[in-house]
Amino acid sequence: MRKPLLLLLAIAVLIGGLAAIRLAQRAPAPDFAPSLTQPDPTVAPVSEAPANPGAAAQRTHDPLPAFLPPEARTTIALIQRGGPYPHRQDGGVFGNREQRLPDRPRGYYREYTVDTPGAGNRGARRIVTGGTPPTGWFYTDDHYETFRSFEVPPAGSWQ
Repeated sequence: MRKPLLLLLAIAVLIGGLAAIRLAQRAPAPDFAPSLTQPDPTVAPVSEAPANPGAAAQRTHDPLPAFLPPEARTTIALIQRGGPYPHRQDGGVFGNREQRLPDRPRGYYREYTVDTPGAGNRGARRIVTGGTPPTGWFYTDDHYETFRSFEVPPAGSWQ
Protein backbone atom coordinates (compact mmCIF):
# COMPACT_ATOMS: atom_id res chain seq x y z
CA MET A 1 0.00 0.00 0.00
CA ARG A 2 2.89 2.36 0.70
CA LYS A 3 4.54 2.10 -2.74
CA PRO A 4 1.48 3.19 -4.81
CA LEU A 5 1.08 6.24 -2.55
CA LEU A 6 4.74 7.11 -3.05
CA LEU A 7 4.36 6.70 -6.81
CA LEU A 8 1.33 9.03 -6.86
CA LEU A 9 3.24 11.62 -4.83
CA ALA A 10 6.22 11.43 -7.24
CA ILE A 11 3.90 11.87 -10.24
CA ALA A 12 2.21 14.90 -8.60
CA VAL A 13 5.60 16.50 -7.87
CA LEU A 14 6.74 15.84 -11.45
CA ILE A 15 3.60 17.39 -12.95
CA GLY A 16 3.88 20.41 -10.64
CA GLY A 17 7.53 20.90 -11.63
CA LEU A 18 6.74 20.69 -15.35
CA ALA A 19 3.93 23.25 -14.95
CA ALA A 20 6.29 25.61 -13.08
CA ILE A 21 8.92 25.29 -15.82
CA ARG A 22 6.33 26.03 -18.50
CA LEU A 23 5.16 29.15 -16.65
CA ALA A 24 8.74 30.33 -16.17
CA GLN A 25 9.45 29.99 -19.91
CA ARG A 26 6.43 32.04 -21.01
CA ALA A 27 7.45 35.06 -23.10
CA PRO A 28 6.86 38.46 -21.49
CA ALA A 29 4.11 40.67 -22.84
CA PRO A 30 5.28 42.95 -25.67
CA ASP A 31 6.49 46.36 -24.54
CA PHE A 32 5.89 48.89 -27.30
CA ALA A 33 7.06 52.44 -27.47
CA PRO A 34 4.33 54.99 -26.93
CA SER A 35 2.69 56.38 -30.02
CA LEU A 36 5.09 58.74 -31.69
CA THR A 37 2.45 60.54 -33.72
CA GLN A 38 -0.10 61.33 -31.03
CA PRO A 39 0.65 63.91 -28.34
CA ASP A 40 1.08 62.55 -24.83
CA PRO A 41 -1.69 64.07 -22.66
CA THR A 42 0.42 63.64 -19.51
CA VAL A 43 3.23 65.88 -20.81
CA ALA A 44 2.76 69.64 -20.73
CA PRO A 45 3.85 71.51 -23.86
CA VAL A 46 7.21 73.26 -23.63
CA SER A 47 6.93 77.02 -23.98
CA GLU A 48 10.65 77.83 -23.92
CA ALA A 49 12.45 78.82 -27.10
CA PRO A 50 14.64 75.98 -28.38
CA ALA A 51 18.40 76.30 -28.01
CA ASN A 52 18.88 75.60 -31.72
CA PRO A 53 15.84 76.92 -33.63
CA GLY A 54 17.11 75.62 -37.01
CA ALA A 55 17.34 72.03 -35.74
CA ALA A 56 13.92 72.30 -34.11
CA ALA A 57 12.38 73.58 -37.34
CA GLN A 58 14.01 70.76 -39.28
CA ARG A 59 12.60 68.18 -36.83
CA THR A 60 9.07 69.59 -37.03
CA HIS A 61 9.05 69.13 -40.83
CA ASP A 62 10.37 65.58 -40.60
CA PRO A 63 7.46 63.13 -40.36
CA LEU A 64 9.72 60.19 -39.42
CA PRO A 65 10.69 59.77 -35.76
CA ALA A 66 14.08 60.94 -34.56
CA PHE A 67 15.06 57.49 -33.24
CA LEU A 68 15.33 56.13 -36.80
CA PRO A 69 18.89 56.21 -38.18
CA PRO A 70 19.43 57.97 -41.54
CA GLU A 71 19.85 54.60 -43.29
CA ALA A 72 16.27 53.66 -42.31
CA ARG A 73 14.95 56.31 -44.72
CA THR A 74 16.51 54.43 -47.64
CA THR A 75 14.99 51.16 -46.42
CA ILE A 76 11.54 52.74 -45.99
CA ALA A 77 11.68 54.23 -49.49
CA LEU A 78 12.61 50.81 -50.92
CA ILE A 79 9.74 49.15 -49.03
CA GLN A 80 7.27 51.70 -50.35
CA ARG A 81 8.59 51.20 -53.93
CA GLY A 82 8.53 47.42 -53.61
CA GLY A 83 12.31 47.01 -54.00
CA PRO A 84 14.73 46.03 -55.33
CA TYR A 85 16.33 45.22 -52.00
CA PRO A 86 20.08 44.95 -51.37
CA HIS A 87 19.80 41.75 -49.28
CA ARG A 88 18.12 38.54 -50.41
CA GLN A 89 16.41 38.14 -47.02
CA ASP A 90 14.67 41.53 -47.33
CA GLY A 91 10.94 41.17 -47.81
CA GLY A 92 10.97 37.70 -46.28
CA VAL A 93 8.41 36.58 -43.73
CA PHE A 94 9.20 37.57 -40.14
CA GLY A 95 7.95 34.72 -37.96
CA ASN A 96 7.55 36.70 -34.69
CA ARG A 97 8.71 33.58 -32.82
CA GLU A 98 9.76 35.71 -29.85
CA GLN A 99 6.20 37.11 -29.73
CA ARG A 100 7.46 40.66 -29.26
CA LEU A 101 4.92 41.99 -31.80
CA PRO A 102 1.12 41.58 -31.69
CA ASP A 103 -0.03 38.08 -32.60
CA ARG A 104 -0.95 37.88 -36.29
CA PRO A 105 -1.19 35.03 -38.82
CA ARG A 106 2.06 33.78 -40.36
CA GLY A 107 3.03 35.89 -43.35
CA TYR A 108 1.59 39.12 -41.94
CA TYR A 109 5.00 40.49 -40.92
CA ARG A 110 7.90 41.12 -43.32
CA GLU A 111 11.47 42.07 -42.39
CA TYR A 112 13.94 44.42 -44.05
CA THR A 113 17.59 45.25 -43.33
CA VAL A 114 18.59 48.74 -42.21
CA ASP A 115 22.23 49.04 -43.25
CA THR A 116 24.78 49.54 -40.49
CA PRO A 117 27.79 51.56 -41.71
CA GLY A 118 31.04 49.72 -41.11
CA ALA A 119 29.39 46.35 -40.45
CA GLY A 120 30.77 43.45 -42.45
CA ASN A 121 27.36 41.76 -42.39
CA ARG A 122 23.69 42.76 -42.29
CA GLY A 123 24.05 44.03 -38.74
CA ALA A 124 21.27 44.01 -36.12
CA ARG A 125 19.05 46.82 -37.37
CA ARG A 126 15.75 45.89 -39.02
CA ILE A 127 12.40 47.32 -40.00
CA VAL A 128 9.49 44.91 -39.68
CA THR A 129 6.25 45.80 -41.42
CA GLY A 130 2.79 44.39 -40.91
CA GLY A 131 0.19 44.02 -43.61
CA THR A 132 0.20 44.29 -47.38
CA PRO A 133 0.58 47.14 -48.12
CA PRO A 134 2.29 47.88 -44.80
CA THR A 135 0.11 49.48 -42.15
CA GLY A 136 2.26 48.62 -39.12
CA TRP A 137 5.90 49.70 -38.92
CA PHE A 138 8.38 48.54 -36.26
CA TYR A 139 12.10 49.28 -35.82
CA THR A 140 14.64 47.20 -33.92
CA ASP A 141 18.32 48.00 -33.47
CA ASP A 142 19.08 44.94 -31.34
CA HIS A 143 18.08 42.09 -33.67
CA TYR A 144 14.46 41.61 -32.55
CA GLU A 145 14.98 41.96 -28.77
CA THR A 146 12.98 45.21 -28.63
CA PHE A 147 10.81 47.07 -31.11
CA ARG A 148 9.63 50.65 -31.45
CA SER A 149 6.50 51.28 -33.46
CA PHE A 150 6.23 54.25 -35.78
CA GLU A 151 4.12 55.53 -38.64
CA VAL A 152 5.17 56.31 -42.17
CA PRO A 153 3.35 58.78 -44.40
CA PRO A 154 2.32 57.70 -47.91
CA ALA A 155 5.07 57.12 -50.46
CA GLY A 156 6.49 60.27 -51.99
CA SER A 157 5.06 62.66 -49.39
CA TRP A 158 8.02 62.67 -46.99
CA GLN A 159 11.23 62.26 -49.03
